[in-house]
Amino acid sequence: MLAAERHRRIVAEIARLKFVTTDDLTTLLGVSHETARRDLALLERRGELSRVHGGATTPQAPVGEEASFTERGGTLAAEKQAIGRTAAGLIEPHQTVVIDVGTTALELARALPADHAGVIATPSLLVAAEVSTRPRVEVLVSGGRLRPGDLACSNAQAVEFFTDLRADAVFVGSGGLAPYGLTDFHLDEVATKRAMLANASLRYVLADSTKVGRTAAHRVCELSGFDTLLTDKPCPADLSTALDRAGTAVIVA
Repeated sequence: MLAAERHRRIVAEIARLKFVTTDDLTTLLGVSHETARRDLALLERRGELSRVHGGATTPQAPVGEEASFTERGGTLAAEKQAIGRTAAGLIEPHQTVVIDVGTTALELARALPADHAGVIATPSLLVAAEVSTRPRVEVLVSGGRLRPGDLACSNAQAVEFFTDLRADAVFVGSGGLAPYGLTDFHLDEVATKRAMLANASLRYVLADSTKVGRTAAHRVCELSGFDTLLTDKPCPADLSTALDRAGTAVIVA
């Protein structure tokens, strides 16, 4: 197949699906991974797509740096508090629960009742400090390399910690959520989120409406990789349809 025809088919496939993986393209086009990556790089330079970890998405989906913790904390504060309260209402006493990093995850920790009893495991020092004020909560912190701002722990130590922990429920933060899946800005933390999701009975994603339709650089999982989305507004039609197809529930706080 000529390069021009490959490029046309890649652009058409992304327009149809909104996201394609490099593996998808090697199968579709009958080319090597190296050829597929070169094609994606060329098309990105032309402005016809945006590359993300593992594949490519439409050029309209914003990919960039995450705002600082302080900036994010002041955005949609009431909506994040509502999501946090809704999430806290899903936690039963005496459960082992994982709470991820991020401003909405911190609101979940703040919403836990003062008399809550159970185990809270987290890679976030901010979440750990908040839940430590509940005398009946046992707090477990993953350890690992610390990222300033969010005070988030990651690396192989954090991954091993969550791989060995069987949780009743996990509440994962998000960098972006679109029809092709959950994405995050920090590569080191993607593996941690995957370990959390893989070892929990109930899997929730926390995503305020600024995250919906947005793409961060690194994909965490497909929409079928978690059970329920907690957000503050109904999702756009394309995402709602994709969630339905994935069998993923949505709770609007």
